[in-house]
Amino acid sequence: MGKYYYPQGGLPPQTHLTTERAIVTEAYTVIPKGVLTDIVTSNLPGFSNTRSWIIARPISGFATTFSQLIVEIGPGGGAPKAEFEAGVEGVVFVTKGKVNLSLDGELHQLEEGGYAYLAAGSNWGLENVSDEIVSFHWIRKAYERLKGYEAKSFVTSDDEVEAGEMPDVNGVWATTRFADPNDLAHDMHVNIVTFQPGGVIPFPETHVMEHGLYVLEGKGMYLLNNDWVEVEAGDFMWLRAFCPQACYAGGPGPFRYLLYKDVNRQVKLT
Repeated sequence: MGKYYYPQGGLPPQTHLTTERAIVTEAYTVIPKGVLTDIVTSNLPGFSNTRSWIIARPISGFATTFSQLIVEIGPGGGAPKAEFEAGVEGVVFVTKGKVNLSLDGELHQLEEGGYAYLAAGSNWGLENVSDEIVSFHWIRKAYERLKGYEAKSFVTSDDEVEAGEMPDVNGVWATTRFADPNDLAHDMHVNIVTFQPGGVIPFPETHVMEHGLYVLEGKGMYLLNNDWVEVEAGDFMWLRAFCPQACYAGGPGPFRYLLYKDVNRQVKLT
């Protein structure tokens, strides 16, 4: 396993206990890494030698703004055109291997930690030209346009973007922001949050933004509504709007997670 956790599939033996840490409530869902087995994968139209774990999708009365997939492409596989909905934007974040991204006629190679924001209406595809699998997160959202603004595609990586330290935390809590939070062209952010051992969110955040939260490395205790849940690398949490949340980083190393949230738009009432 490299710097970022990725599911490896397989199937537990018949002797394995069926008790797991999976939780589904009206306020949040926890999908632990142990349930991401071969039998819950799905093929993707337009892709070859590819499987995916779909870990979030809009559900009426719960979280409605986004979908999130963990995608695994084998050698020689991929899709010349990945997104077929013209109004949908996306983020790809690579957790294992290397993949070629063709984006509006330009070729980019994404390695572990590679990040691409793919604007709605862009033409893009992926190809695994290596001899090993590539694993990545694909987060999708219907883009909500705002007059005078238009989000543009870009490619970067975890290593290229400096994490911004939160105020008055002595370096234990930082956020890697790939898009400028003040740029109203963006109606979603996909960031990486990092806590050093012992770092905390010191109050229950309760806000309108929905979250998809995938633990890339480390472990911690996460407050979800009224429940403290222990999570580790490979676990996914899905929070509806206004679900209270906080956390403690458990150590011995950093606790890092990939975080989706919807931002920068007025609430539609009509």
